[in-house]
Amino acid sequence: MAASEPTTSSSTSTAADAPVDADGTPPGLDVAQHDHGHRPPSLFAGRIGSVEILAAVLVLLIFLRDPLAGLLSAPSLATWTTVFVSVMVQAVPFLVFGVLLSAVIAVFVPRSFWARALPKHPALAVPVASAAGVILPGCECGAVPIAGSLIRRGVTPAAALAFLLAAPAINPIVLVATAVAFPNNPEMVLARAVASLVVAMIMGWLWLRLGRANWIRLPRRPDLDGLRRGEAFWSAVRHDVAHAGGFLVIGAMAAATINVVVPEQWLQTLADQPVLSVLALAGLAVLLSICSEADAFVAASLSQFSLTARLAFLVVGPMVDLKLISMQAGIFGRRFAARFAPATFTVAVAVAVITGMVLL
Repeated sequence: MAASEPTTSSSTSTAADAPVDADGTPPGLDVAQHDHGHRPPSLFAGRIGSVEILAAVLVLLIFLRDPLAGLLSAPSLATWTTVFVSVMVQAVPFLVFGVLLSAVIAVFVPRSFWARALPKHPALAVPVASAAGVILPGCECGAVPIAGSLIRRGVTPAAALAFLLAAPAINPIVLVATAVAFPNNPEMVLARAVASLVVAMIMGWLWLRLGRANWIRLPRRPDLDGLRRGEAFWSAVRHDVAHAGGFLVIGAMAAATINVVVPEQWLQTLADQPVLSVLALAGLAVLLSICSEADAFVAASLSQFSLTARLAFLVVGPMVDLKLISMQAGIFGRRFAARFAPATFTVAVAVAVITGMVLL
């Protein structure tokens, strides 16, 4: 034992006298090795990011360029691509507009404004919020983030949801487009405005009666309170574009797939049956997911169907379609979308039929 003591002491002294870096590690020894038992870092220790994924996808596309070229030339895929791109082109500008307005509401509009602008009683706030959709040119893609921002700013959910449904269908751009698409049927403009406004108010009042607070789960937002207004504005814009845009892409892909899968002959068969024709066009509006600024021209082209059936197409489309359901699930939560979308569809079809019987 005594013989080993000098060796231990010498070893200890040598280690103590050895030069060290400023962080206490011997020169030439990597910090990661020092912290992890002198093991060299693994090749895949770093987290794979978006740049690495993009590079891998590009390399894969290069190797598969010949099979993909043949696949892209298929007529069905060409149709799918056309529908997908058209939905995105129609929706993205209004989505960006809605996101920008949503950020303005979140950053620059004080909470006290909404207390003054809307009636304090929720039942009265619903029709006021529905009528406010007349002054906002935009489609359903932009209305979803705006409604989410209104709820965050203290607006009662019933009023925000009524605005969400009314704004895409009764704003000036949509009504003018409807008038242009139906030059020989000006009553379609009035019928669309009245039916859409009634549906929005009914759904707002139904939410007051039956809705529950835990059905709406708004996604977490960046903390805007500690930022300057300009920084908070762009932070909110980036967050909402990334969040709502992803669900818009999913909805557009679903709509394009349905356009390719559903045979056109089915529509011809259903057009001759009044009840089924209404349900068929209402369901078609959900599947096609056309922006509200363009859906009137599609409805006008379906001349084999009655005006009432086409009115159902125009009322349902801006309130319930695949991309809108997808975005609602992303902004408000899946529990909300699973309840709100079917209820809205039912009410919209019923109101469109009644309105068509009276005005058309």
